Amino acid sequence: MTTFIYDWRVPINKVLKLSSLLLALTVLTACAQMSPSAVKSTGIPSNNHDALVKHYEGVAKDAQVRLQANKKILQEYEERPYYFGRQGLDAQSHAKANVQAYEKIIQESLAFADLHRKMAMEQNNHQTKMTKSNQDRDFTSKISGYPEYSGN
Repeated sequence: MTTFIYDWRVPINKVLKLSSLLLALTVLTACAQMSPSAVKSTGIPSNNHDALVKHYEGVAKDAQVRLQANKKILQEYEERPYYFGRQGLDAQSHAKANVQAYEKIIQESLAFADLHRKMAMEQNNHQTKMTKSNQDRDFTSKISGYPEYSGN
């Protein structure tokens, strides 16, 4: 009889260890970071500044449309608060928060667009300078320190 009691304890300990291990792994995978980067990827190379300008201007235009819609909703809540009751106060504060968030998005997007516009101008100026300096070189010169390459 004692062997029977001993036999059922061993599998229970193994089951408890295995289940606690599975529980720990489940918790760790649930809490793991899904994306390696917190920055939203645009799919645009970082050195393509003209495309980034267009992207950020598009984000600003989209946010402007959403801002106008939220301002309209906020105006309705402020003009007729008695239509909405208690939930109207929550919705009104939510609309105010949305307006502030979209204003911030517009400001940041336009700042990024200006930054990338300046970087694109600098990149274009640098490329034109490099092109002009390469055009100034004369690789077919008759005067050379290497007679075998001078064509003489």
